[in-house]
Amino acid sequence: MPPILAVGPPAGKRIPCRYNARMRQTLRLHPDSSCFAVTHIEVDIARPQTRSLVLAYIVTGRISDVAMPPPVAAAARTDELWRHTCFEAFVGAGVAYYEFNFAPSTHWAAYRFSSYRTGMRVVTEISAPQIAVESSPERYTLQASLELDQLLLSRDTTLRLGLSAVIEENSGHRAYWALAHPPGKADFHHSDCFALEVI
Repeated sequence: MPPILAVGPPAGKRIPCRYNARMRQTLRLHPDSSCFAVTHIEVDIARPQTRSLVLAYIVTGRISDVAMPPPVAAAARTDELWRHTCFEAFVGAGVAYYEFNFAPSTHWAAYRFSSYRTGMRVVTEISAPQIAVESSPERYTLQASLELDQLLLSRDTTLRLGLSAVIEENSGHRAYWALAHPPGKADFHHSDCFALEVI
């Protein structure tokens, strides 16, 4: 049986949705954010295996107006990637969750939290994600492949998934995009942002 993906609508109820190979979700710009360079961000989600996750962030707009450092020859684990253009994924089970950051440079980061913004530690139990980027004047794609086998998550627990992006324009202005936003300021760690469930 293929996994079931449940999508959380604004009302908070989750609607189960089956998929076999790939599905696409749209990120929403935070109500208090403005973004002049980017008009649309979508994420293709694929699970080639039960504990594998492939995410392709597809950005549409004036790509030359977005601060995008070029890919480096040797990607490395790097902190504070979220201070600039960064694509993020949050994977949780129960109250604990993991945060993954993917930069256009192909640098990356991974952290584990025991609960909401609590007990943060650097994740050392996973291998580096495979990151590839493609760019054209009006479209930019970053694809990240994750192996989740080593994560400290119960195999019998429903996984919650949050997807988000920080877009920094060349002016230094930053905009915040996510599947869903909680009331108030942008907060990708908030439970409202975990809008997908993999059952």
